[in-house]
Amino acid sequence: MFSDEVTDAPARAPVSRDAIVRVALELLAEGGLEAVSFRRIAARLEVSAPTLYWHVENKRQLMDLMAEELLRRAGPAYAGPDEDQAWWEWLRADARRMFAALTATRDAPRVLAGNRPSPETFVGIERALGVLTGVGMTPGEAQQTLFAIGAYVIGSATEWQAEAERAATQPLPDPDDAGLDALGAELLAGQPLLLAAITERLAGPDTAVFEFGLDLLVAGLRARYTRED
Repeated sequence: MFSDEVTDAPARAPVSRDAIVRVALELLAEGGLEAVSFRRIAARLEVSAPTLYWHVENKRQLMDLMAEELLRRAGPAYAGPDEDQAWWEWLRADARRMFAALTATRDAPRVLAGNRPSPETFVGIERALGVLTGVGMTPGEAQQTLFAIGAYVIGSATEWQAEAERAATQPLPDPDDAGLDALGAELLAGQPLLLAAITERLAGPDTAVFEFGLDLLVAGLRARYTRED
């Protein structure tokens, strides 16, 4: 005897822009940027691909939204300095946080390259520009400062990921390997400065190049815009 009750299927969560971005970032982490497609996102959300276009216009806009979410997950974006934090140390801390977030997710630097902010971020950007104009920059200089640091971080993260991928099959030499040191000294006998540079580089952490360049940027900005009392 059959029951007259009808068992409803589990309700599917409605598709939203946030859900699309979340799934896109899952696919990015799993297979890189090539794995991110509207077809794959739709399949994971169990909807038809055209449904997604009600929420996201195209892949470029999707990448902009992915970029904003990656930065949001890294910490408060454009929040400005903490209490008693110097503006240049705020820039340094934001750059480090952004670099850590980008290197943690496969192809994340490619997602951020060329992205444009959405209107939802304008208030935060205005706040950041206010901090920098407050130390003597023009609005254009303040914006270029954010662009320059962002471009440096994205480029450094791209290089870091490429080197990490190569090191998986071609690891860098161990700086404590005496035999390798002797071989290197022989191969670079006529280039002592290059040998010294390579030795020094291998002895440092894998973020040393990024930190060195960031120090140059921050020191230059500080020297140019720090007011003399």
